[in-house]
Amino acid sequence: MKLRLSKPPVAAGISVILVLALAAALFAAWPRKIVHDNALTQSVSMIEPAPLDVKPAAPPVYEALSRRLVEYHISVSLVPEKKELHGAESVTWENPGSKPVQELYLHLYPNAFESDNSTFNRESGGKLREDKRTGNSVGGMKLTTIQTEKGDDLSRLTEFVRPDDGNLEDHTLLKVRLLEPVAPGGKVTLRMEFRVQLPEVFARMGYSGDFYMAGQWFPKVAVYEPAGTRGRTEEGWNLHQYHGNSEFYADFGIYDVKIRVPSGYTVAATGFPTKPATEDKTSKTYRFYADDVHDFAWAASPRFVYQEEKFSAPGVPGVKIKLYLDPLHKPLKNRYFQAAKKALTRYSEWYGEYPYSTLSIVVPPAGGNGAGGMEYPTLITAWGASSETPDLSLERVIVHEIGHQWWYGMVASNEFEEAWLDEAFTSYAEDKVMEREYGELPNHPVEAAYITGPEPLQQLSWKYGSHDHYADNVYLRGKLVLNAIERQTGADKMNKVLRAYFDRYKFRHPSTENFQAVVERVTGRSWADFFDAYVYGNLMSDFSVDSIRVQKAEGSTKEMPAYESQILIRKLGGPWPTVPVRIHFADGSTKDIAWSTEASEIQYKLVHSAPVDWVQIDPERTLVLESRVINNHLKAQVDDKQQLRFSLSLQKIIEALMIGVAW
Repeated sequence: MKLRLSKPPVAAGISVILVLALAAALFAAWPRKIVHDNALTQSVSMIEPAPLDVKPAAPPVYEALSRRLVEYHISVSLVPEKKELHGAESVTWENPGSKPVQELYLHLYPNAFESDNSTFNRESGGKLREDKRTGNSVGGMKLTTIQTEKGDDLSRLTEFVRPDDGNLEDHTLLKVRLLEPVAPGGKVTLRMEFRVQLPEVFARMGYSGDFYMAGQWFPKVAVYEPAGTRGRTEEGWNLHQYHGNSEFYADFGIYDVKIRVPSGYTVAATGFPTKPATEDKTSKTYRFYADDVHDFAWAASPRFVYQEEKFSAPGVPGVKIKLYLDPLHKPLKNRYFQAAKKALTRYSEWYGEYPYSTLSIVVPPAGGNGAGGMEYPTLITAWGASSETPDLSLERVIVHEIGHQWWYGMVASNEFEEAWLDEAFTSYAEDKVMEREYGELPNHPVEAAYITGPEPLQQLSWKYGSHDHYADNVYLRGKLVLNAIERQTGADKMNKVLRAYFDRYKFRHPSTENFQAVVERVTGRSWADFFDAYVYGNLMSDFSVDSIRVQKAEGSTKEMPAYESQILIRKLGGPWPTVPVRIHFADGSTKDIAWSTEASEIQYKLVHSAPVDWVQIDPERTLVLESRVINNHLKAQVDDKQQLRFSLSLQKIIEALMIGVAW
């Protein structure tokens, strides 16, 4: 999610397209368990079985990229006049642990919008980023049936649970007791019917006029973590409600989704269509398939201006970029395509291959910005369209959200508990692309000065003091931590670190400790002090010129004056290997010193023909985690009032700079 503060030859590309077309045809003919039977659809309008219209064939054989623990078959209809989704779902879950499991847990995310007293609304105050909910931003999800594969009713064996805060008015996490335990390696299938009342668009989902965004819209199985996953000592469910700050965590699997919308609507979705959309007099039905993904999202509108371009590059073997534009931004299509191509090229070059055949970009209308700036597997949303010609924020949000395809989409960290492993990594990578392709440089000193409430990066997303503190730390401070590692290792080594991390942990849900282990393995040294201070701890760098004392040196004469200057420098924050210090004398000469900071302070004594008149720590601004620059500089022979005025003036300058910072 983006915070907004203000080449193979042609023949090879054709071959890839032919293979994909053949795979789609085979998939359409592949017999499988489909949820669309009469028992499930009798109370759900506009949902009917999808007949197989070709002779069954063997499924395509290829190596799965992930351990596919869930398989979803969903049929959903959009009912615009009611602002509702009517759905039927069959989900099969595999037990990845070593013990029998007696219950399943389902995330019912739309229930975050059912009242002012949901945990999400209590914590967010009805605001996410700069978007506020309206009086119509009320929604929810109802399970009308829940059954076993054999048709046994499980509705009486369900209950809402609130493991994080005990809020009895929160209904975003549902426990389902099973009739029989699921053995290790065994599977269980549940069948459900559900209805979703869509809110006026807010916090990633809902409607704006005739634009609809379905994000986190279906009953979704929680993650069961085997022992050893992210350092877990005992296996069990990873259970959290939907919080004001948190995003999501899910297992990889297969999605087969049929979407019915009114005639004239166009649908953008995760994955690829298995066959052309079919139409009758009143409706149009799409069918999409995706595998090795951990979520499925879609958007619909009768006003989408659809454009597509095929693209390939080293690490991007062949992808169809699909652009669903609001009409206001039709003249800007080339900017969207170019940003997507630049991002795909650089991320694949630096971190690893983009393995999917599609990438969809949805541009919401001006009133739909609550759905903008968000990532889903193979689908992203841009900022809402406006009549004004946008600046590079158009490209930046596309670059950012495509970056999530690597860190959120494939590495797939637990965003409930370690959100920085996605947001900070994506923000770091985004800056690299924007610098390389658009010449836009980040301002690390100003960004560091913005961090006024540092908190540990490895903590529950809702435990931060406020949404601002969450954003400052998870996005900004986390990004600066990665830049700090780069400053100490060099850019080439840092690229090796990130590529090794991605290569080792794609499709595996890693932890912060896993990332630290990769850093240490690639660089060949311990980073324990650094991680303890800046990742597991809440420190920033803070080096202070505490005092300057100047006196005539012994033996000084009028003809040959000499001055003894004593300078005290202290370490008040986290560690840094070597700190540059510049000492300036009254005669205009300077002396640069590199302080090795093992001790908490150091005092320099210098004899020179002129007195020291000021001292500056880090004059070139290389300490990217230095947040309190007001104590980096000190003038000699300044009385307390003058020194205070100097510090306050510098602080005012920083505050003025921060007014112009946009995300």
